[in-house]
Amino acid sequence: MANLLVTGGAGFIGGNFVHYWNAKYPEDRVVVLDALTYAGNRSTLEGSTAELVEGDIRDTALVESLLRDHAITTLVHFAAESHVDRSISGPDAFIDANILGTNSLLKAARAVWLAGSGVPHRFHHISTDEVFGSLGPDDPAFSEVTPYAPNSPYSASKAASDHLVRAYHHTYGLEVTTSNCSNNYGPYQYPEKLIPLFLLNALHGRPLPIYGDGMNVRDWLHVEDHCRGIEACLMRGAPGETYNIGGGAELPNMTVIDTICAEVDRAFAEIEGLAARYPDAPAAKGQLTNSLKTFVTDRAGHDRRYAIDETKARAELGYAPAHGFEDGLRQTLRWYLSREAWWRPLLAG
Repeated sequence: MANLLVTGGAGFIGGNFVHYWNAKYPEDRVVVLDALTYAGNRSTLEGSTAELVEGDIRDTALVESLLRDHAITTLVHFAAESHVDRSISGPDAFIDANILGTNSLLKAARAVWLAGSGVPHRFHHISTDEVFGSLGPDDPAFSEVTPYAPNSPYSASKAASDHLVRAYHHTYGLEVTTSNCSNNYGPYQYPEKLIPLFLLNALHGRPLPIYGDGMNVRDWLHVEDHCRGIEACLMRGAPGETYNIGGGAELPNMTVIDTICAEVDRAFAEIEGLAARYPDAPAAKGQLTNSLKTFVTDRAGHDRRYAIDETKARAELGYAPAHGFEDGLRQTLRWYLSREAWWRPLLAG
């Protein structure tokens, strides 16, 4: 039996990880620490056995007490501000949460786990491919040795937190691993991100705002595959190492958007009663969802292309994504259609 502390476990990726871990390791104890800001949701954890503690990762004394009182030996750190647009309009929150928050967790882990003779432990830090900057169309994909070149306040704050985690390993001997993931999608994603935003806009007949020419390229990773990658890092990752976790689906945004539109049209054709539930959707009126596509001014500093080279994770961890993009997207859209009670309050808020 293991005791885990999961920061940000009421958010999108953290919540999926909690459900994944509960199902795979039901004997383990999971404690979630989450500040329950706009992207954290108690209902995301419904059906899990995790204990939720509402609190701030910058509260080092609280983190120390959780590590001691619950005999935590594994800390999985998801908690972060992660929306690029929000970081452009308000970078301070990203500095506070992503840099100062990570430093607080590291200080607490060092105080509890390295004191005296020390205890076996693992601090796993979840990062992003955005720390590597932007790729040209013919550049090789990001690997673990790609130099950092963050281009937004969000990615800069994540880069700083990555460096802190690395430093605590090399300076103090804290046993850490870091994973850099590509764009996640799947259940429980807050509807400010592309896939849930465009789905819910389509259901309500609202514009689908496309930045620039819509040809920015991202690698898409189903959140369950990401959870499997984190599991592999915890089980087989070497302390001090970083691993890239990708989905093997490098696609232009326009392709993703067209796939969403096609899947929405397909759902309305296949699911009885959907038109009555969402009468404002073009598909409810026999029209195509892609009629809602609208081009808007590009985001400031918008990186053109991200791509993940996951060779190291495949070779050393045995990781490989299990979800193809079209099937994973279809499952995701059907999940949102069946879980209106989860997302409806978020729109109201």
